[in-house]
Amino acid sequence: MFVTPTVREAPTTENDVFAFHIMGEVSAEDMEAMGAYMNEQFETHDNVSMLMIFDRFEGSETGASFQWETLKSRFRSLGKVDKYVVVGAPDGPSRMIEWMGKILPIEAKTFPREQTDEAWAFVGARPD
Repeated sequence: MFVTPTVREAPTTENDVFAFHIMGEVSAEDMEAMGAYMNEQFETHDNVSMLMIFDRFEGSETGASFQWETLKSRFRSLGKVDKYVVVGAPDGPSRMIEWMGKILPIEAKTFPREQTDEAWAFVGARPD
C-alpha cells in the first residue's frame, strides 16, 4: 500500500485499478514517490486505471511535477493508463484533465465529490 504525508492509496476490488486520496499540499517528495510507485505498477500490469480523490487538496509545492520519477511515470502512462478519473478536483485541474482526455489515448473524466460512487463505477472497481 502506498502512503506519503499527502497521498494515501485506497485499496480497490481490482488489481489493475489504483485509487489515491490527496490531502493537503502535495510535496515534491510525495510526487516523486508516487511516480516511482506507478512506474513499478506499469512494469507488472499491461494496463491500469487510476482514480484520484481530492479530499483536502491545498495545491502542490512549486516544481513538484518536475521530479524525474514523476515525469517518467507521466510519459509511460500514455501507453499504460486506460482510465484516469479525478473526484473533487479544483476547477483548474478539472479542466486540464477533461482537455487531456480529448487529445491523449486515455479516457479522462472528472466527477464532483457527490458523484464519488459514479467515479468508482467508471473505473470498474469499488473500495476494498
